[in-house]
Amino acid sequence: MRFDEIIEFLEDLGSVLTLRPVAGDGSPEISWGDVFFYYAPDGVVPPGQPFATIVTKDYPDDRESRLDRPGAFRLNVAAGTAEFRRWTGRGPRDHPDTEPVDRSEVDVLFAHPVYGELGWLSVVEPAPRTGAAVQEVLRAAHALARGRHERRAATE
Repeated sequence: MRFDEIIEFLEDLGSVLTLRPVAGDGSPEISWGDVFFYYAPDGVVPPGQPFATIVTKDYPDDRESRLDRPGAFRLNVAAGTAEFRRWTGRGPRDHPDTEPVDRSEVDVLFAHPVYGELGWLSVVEPAPRTGAAVQEVLRAAHALARGRHERRAATE
């Protein structure tokens, strides 16, 4: 899946607010060029984290994916415990039984280098090997975000 295909897929799920920070919009410079996806049927950024992001560069505490390569990007998804377990074979807070994966390898689904313990999954430049899995994980994350929104709305 190319960068724009991921954005289109997510927006087609419905009620997705896509934020693309750029210079001059008040967002921190580190976020410029990245993309953030929220479940927001009212078009207002909800409290909390996005349910998916696309990052285009290394962050100071997150360099394992080597996004400093030309055209490299990483999709990150708040997959939740069930999907995390489904794709990694372990719970988010469980320690892996095997050696860590190469988090810079293209088209491999893995636990997010920083937020894996919170149920986030990542893939550098999704392609045919992970395409179907990525779509399933994105649908699940969208459903979880929708559920959080609906619970929040019911208590207001």
